[in-house]
Parts: sequence; C-alpha cells; structure tokens
Amino acid sequence: MKARPRPLASLALLALFSLGAALAACGGDGAGTASAGTSATAPTSAPSPSSAPSTAGTSGTVPQSTTPNVVAVTVGPSPTSTRNMLMASVTVCVPGTANCATIDNVQVDTGSQGLRLLASALPSGFALPAVPAGARAEIAGECAVFGTGYTWGAVRSADVKLAGETAAALPIQLIADPAVPASAPAACAGSGLAMNSAATLRSNGILGVGPFSADCGVSCVRAAVTPWYYACSASGCTASAQPLAQQVGNPVAAFATDNNGVIIDLPPLADSGASGVSGSMIFGIGTQANNTLGSATVLRANTGTGYVKTTTSDGTVYSLSYLDTGSNALYFNSPTMTRCGFWYCPGSPVSLGATIAGIDGVGATVTFAVANSTTLLATGNWAFSNLAGYNGRAFGWGLPFFFGRRVFTAIAEQPTPAGSGPFFAF
Repeated sequence: MKARPRPLASLALLALFSLGAALAACGGDGAGTASAGTSATAPTSAPSPSSAPSTAGTSGTVPQSTTPNVVAVTVGPSPTSTRNMLMASVTVCVPGTANCATIDNVQVDTGSQGLRLLASALPSGFALPAVPAGARAEIAGECAVFGTGYTWGAVRSADVKLAGETAAALPIQLIADPAVPASAPAACAGSGLAMNSAATLRSNGILGVGPFSADCGVSCVRAAVTPWYYACSASGCTASAQPLAQQVGNPVAAFATDNNGVIIDLPPLADSGASGVSGSMIFGIGTQANNTLGSATVLRANTGTGYVKTTTSDGTVYSLSYLDTGSNALYFNSPTMTRCGFWYCPGSPVSLGATIAGIDGVGATVTFAVANSTTLLATGNWAFSNLAGYNGRAFGWGLPFFFGRRVFTAIAEQPTPAGSGPFFAF
C-alpha cells in the first residue's frame, strides 16, 4: 500500500456548544480550530503536495450487495448540552461470539478513521481481546489527536456491527482502558485537552468513517511515529511501530460488502435551526440502489491528507479544506464579519458563496449562510445549518454543510463507479 503521510490529527473538528457557558469548542483536526475552553489554534501540520488524480477508470465493476446498509443518525439534546453533534448507536461484540453490547450516543465523524469508545460505556465485565503492539507481547496503547485535544487508551479487537454490516475482529480504541497507564505519554498529553471521559469527549465515543482505511497508515508500520502507537506494560509505555492489520481501522473499509464509502443524508433546516434532526448513514457507493452517485459532483481529495480546495467569493483560496461531520460549524477566516470571541455573530444573516474543488480541478459552487451564533443558541434548538466560527488557515465544511444534502465520502484505494477514492461528492 502506498504511504500516506497525513496530519497527526484526523480531519475531524469536534467543535461543541454548551448552554449557559461561553461558546466553546472541543477536539479538532490537523487543520485545527479549538478545544473546549480554549481559543483557536494554528494547524498542527499541513497537507502533503497535491497528488495526481486516481487512474482508476470510471466504468469498473463494483461488487453489488443486498446487505442492509442504513443506520439512523440524529442530532438533538445531549447530556452535555452540545449543539450540532451527529450521533448513532454502534454494536460491538467479542469477536466470533454473540456476546455483544450496543453503545448509544457515538459521534459520527467523516473526518477521522476508526471506532473509539469510552471504556466506561461498555457493560461491566465486557472483555474485548487486547491487540498487541506489533510483534511484542505488550498491549498496544494509542493516542489519537484531535486538534487541541486527544483520546488515550488501549487497542482492542471487536466485531463492529452497523445495520446488517459487520467489521470482523476490527481493532478499536478503548478510551481510558485500565489496561494501560492512566496518564498518557508526554508526547500525547502535550496535545491539549484529555478527552477521556463523557464530560470532555461530549459523547460515548467517535465513529470515524473518513476517507482512509486506517488511522495512521504505512508511516506507523515503518517506524514508531509519536504520538500514535505505544507498547504498554504496568511500568509504562514506549513508542512502537504498528502493522496495518493491528491499527485502529475504519469499520466501513472492513465490511465484507458496501465497503468503499459512506453517505450522510440529512434534511434541510429552517434558518432558526431545529430541535431535533433524523437522517441516514448509508454504507457503500454504487453498490446498491440506495447509494448511487447519480448527478453528484465528484471532488477528488489529496491522497495523502484527504484535503480538497475551497475558494470563497471574495477570492480567498484555502488549500486546506475538508468536509467533516465531526465539526459542528463552518470554519473559515472572514476579516469583515463580526465575531463574538471565536464565533461569528453578524448583525444580520450573511449569504456567501464558494467553490469546492478537487485536486483535478473539478469543482462545485455552493452558497451558504452565516447567522448570529448568540441568536441561534438563544432559540434553544440543537441543530443549525448556519453556524460558523473562525479558522485562520483552513476552510472546514462541518455538519451545517451536510444539512439538506447527500454527501459521499469515498475511501482511498477502494473502487467506486467514479474511480477509486479518496473523494467527496454531493
């Protein structure tokens, strides 16, 4: 497999809102915005240079499927009063058994790879097999960095079940697993907020269904890349290389069928938002009647980073741009729009335009609105399509972009009717 140098963080921006508190964000991406209780931060890394578009043909045969492939997703009230969080339920089983547990309130994130669950969300006594650190005897510990926050825990093996699909014996991250030291290694702990509890993660886990099959990739196979994987014992953890088969993986890529991507299908919202939203996460692209591309525009992403390019109507070009349900707002830099701290709060709604383009130059023109964030929160609603915040270097098309659209995320090196991923389409 081709090496994929990518940002330390996933593309996800787990930016969050709480009632009764200052507007705050939590989590983030390699393009970085902010973390709970913090201000915006600079990106942790830049994407590698744009690579050539995939040479895969557009008429290749994609295996067809009749497997149930739709999972309900929702946005609504949460115990932490967090806005614009897309949630689903995930079932995990001890591999090869019927000993299973269903975990609710797991955030759906098209900007990262892998399932990450709080150990505290699993039933007492529910034991998943440990995944070793490479060929060593020690259990693998993992640090997953999200902008100015991180999750720390052990790597475990589970059968992950979503709709009728199963990712068998998939490595997942069990956050705050007592099998590894409670304190993360220094290279991880320096990444900001420890999102190792329901209060700080704002959910019971993260379901990363982004554009890659594994969270680190070949770079972690070749060497110990901090702060990713560690070999952990009772005396501590040391950085370790990790084979692909033992890295935390994208569940969709591990399905037997419908494994080339995912669609998020959400209804449009009123300008004032909605108290609750129900939609669908559909697995596969061009594998069943419910996941055809149709007339969607395909935006081919950088094969190393997953980034596309956004050009706004004022001529500003963002070479670091991403489509990401794990971000709860639109993130960009407007020198003229009024800000209330980190968030935009114009006196009246602002209508803007932009073109999102792939690395082959093919693009789609979109319009979007930005409303006053303070006014939106005062409605008491939980879902908004016009919520925006500041990002000095990247353009993040967060969850607001997904309302009223069917947005496709194709996984790298997986064939689709439009050629191999990674790409986005809508």
